Amino acid sequence: MFSSTPIGAEIYKWFDGDGKVHFGDQPPSAANFERLDLRINTYTNPETTDVGKDFGVVNEVTMYGASWCAVCKTARKYFRAKGITFVEYDIEKSRKGKRDFKILGGKGVPIILVGGKRLNGFSEESFEKLYYR
Repeated sequence: MFSSTPIGAEIYKWFDGDGKVHFGDQPPSAANFERLDLRINTYTNPETTDVGKDFGVVNEVTMYGASWCAVCKTARKYFRAKGITFVEYDIEKSRKGKRDFKILGGKGVPIILVGGKRLNGFSEESFEKLYYR
């Protein structure tokens, strides 16, 4: 349903002399450190489900995504090229995005709502089945 993909930046974790934990993108020079293997969740195989009556309006497109998400970028580009009006909420930067993502039980991005239907991930074919039904 979704894949965990390593992100490009390296993150390091270490403890100072007082036992306080620190994180950074550069390893410290005078401390033992641990390189963290961070993973992001991005849906890679689109899946359609019912959302329920609380979310979505017929033919209204809402996307819950993130600025770093390549699949979200593809969806945005497609919507703009096709002249499809959509509303997007960033799940990391928007209060509503965070709240709705949690309510929807989000495990990865993007989540695209079309009316009362939900698409986890994005492909042109999967989206068109929902939007042009």
